Amino acid sequence: MRIQSEPLEDIDGRCNCLAARKASRYLTAAYDQALAPANLRATQFSILYKLAKDGPIAMGDLASALAMDRTTLSSNLKPLERDGLLEMVPGQDRRVKMIVITIAGSARYRTALPLWQAVQQEFEGHYGAKRAVALRNALRNVLNSGFSPWADGEGAVAQD
Repeated sequence: MRIQSEPLEDIDGRCNCLAARKASRYLTAAYDQALAPANLRATQFSILYKLAKDGPIAMGDLASALAMDRTTLSSNLKPLERDGLLEMVPGQDRRVKMIVITIAGSARYRTALPLWQAVQQEFEGHYGAKRAVALRNALRNVLNSGFSPWADGEGAVAQD
């Protein structure tokens, strides 16, 4: 039995966060399914991509580049490290952990890349290539809006 003393405000279709989360879950499921033959999830693929592209990177810089807090990033790195796809090594400043892609990680990334390309192409085929570009630009604009979810600046977002 539901007891309601006052009417609820209807936020369906108006909540920016809910709309973004629903779309994110939808796309994540599609990319996860496509990347499954490479035994990677979409987030893991993104991490390996950044490491392959940018080389060894500090934990904080990788968190920024992926718009993740360090705790979430750390939990995403553990299975990749366990599987030998990346290593954590001390930086020049020993207090800074650097993340390095391994030979096995590079090989896994190269295996997954055609799978990613296929799902990317499939999405753009259904959604429209121009609309997909506009979507990515709009999402980048959200990240650069100045609306900061991390009060301490820990998750400042880097440009891609």
